[in-house]
Amino acid sequence: MAVTLIGLAYNQKPEPSELASPLSPGGRHEDGELSRPDEEPPSKKVDPTLAELTARDEFAEWDSPVTIAAVESALSRLGKVVRLEANEEFPERLRAAKPDIVFNIAEGLHGVNRESHVPAICEFFGIPYSGSDPFTLSLCLDKSKAKETLAFHGIPTPRFGVVRRIEDLAAISGKLQFPLFVKPLHEGSSKGITDGNFCPDQPHLENQTAFLLENYQQPVLVEEYLPGKEFTCGVLGNGDEATVLPIVGMNFETLPGGALPIYSFDAKFVWDRPEKPLEIFQCPARITKKLQASIERVTLDAFRVLGCRDWARIDVRLDSAGAPNVIEVNPLPGILPDPADNSCLPKAARAAGIGYDELIQSCLKYAAARQGVKLRTRGRAAVSEPVLVASGLA
Repeated sequence: MAVTLIGLAYNQKPEPSELASPLSPGGRHEDGELSRPDEEPPSKKVDPTLAELTARDEFAEWDSPVTIAAVESALSRLGKVVRLEANEEFPERLRAAKPDIVFNIAEGLHGVNRESHVPAICEFFGIPYSGSDPFTLSLCLDKSKAKETLAFHGIPTPRFGVVRRIEDLAAISGKLQFPLFVKPLHEGSSKGITDGNFCPDQPHLENQTAFLLENYQQPVLVEEYLPGKEFTCGVLGNGDEATVLPIVGMNFETLPGGALPIYSFDAKFVWDRPEKPLEIFQCPARITKKLQASIERVTLDAFRVLGCRDWARIDVRLDSAGAPNVIEVNPLPGILPDPADNSCLPKAARAAGIGYDELIQSCLKYAAARQGVKLRTRGRAAVSEPVLVASGLA
């Protein structure tokens, strides 16, 4: 019996040498990485230009060669892996390879539906794949539509509005309570998120919204800022078996002095480096059993209502009354293999006793079980039960 052929769909970050740096001399290290702004937080700096933003975060969602190799190695225990980079040649290569199942970590590049491109093509060719379907991926990348769905189902999320033209801002902000927080509507991986997005008053709101509209060329989400603690929650599984991994608590006190308590692009990619990691995460979070159960409940409710499958990462923040609100849902979670990189889903898995390889394999096993795909290696069945983690919820 032939081994399972597993297609690995991904987008790889360009090498630094492939990116033309638009920054002024001295703005980058020789290796192409951004210098670490230890001297002051971004809220104290002049807003970056469009060229600087492009250099900083255009490919933030894509995976490094190290991550792609680690995923390939983990999957190779369950079959033969063929790499399928999600570029212009992906449809032809997928059709030629005819994998039994595709393991999808491709984020895409162009358009508001970019995360749905790979699974949609897989569906067109009738090839099973891991993770959420095209609709869920597009829904979750549209922050307003995701929040509308959550609110419709009674899942707490901050009150919000969407600005498509700066002229619409006054009417929207008049219905919300300051302070407010603004974000590009169709971005992930903290792209476009800096301390400057915190808006204590109308003038700041107008300036920052205009800045995001111009530089990101997309609508801006305006939502009420929640003052409470923040958590991120990994989920594994499907249906009634979906479980929450140990909750990751954010320790914003470790950020540079003066930085706001938010998980910004700088906190994620600039200040937090493997050679000098921030002690920003606490896993498991030191919270009461009551709060843990409340966070797990809204997490699983959001996972199911938005149609997530196999795995996801959901960000939760407490409001002024201490109630958990869902602020982001990511059905294509980051999976950096190095513990020093502070990748939240692998960190939560490790806290549950699940190693990196086991995490990757569990996602594929959940996907295979959903679609009736038998995983075979060396001529023998390789399927075992996916990892299940007790969440403490009935």
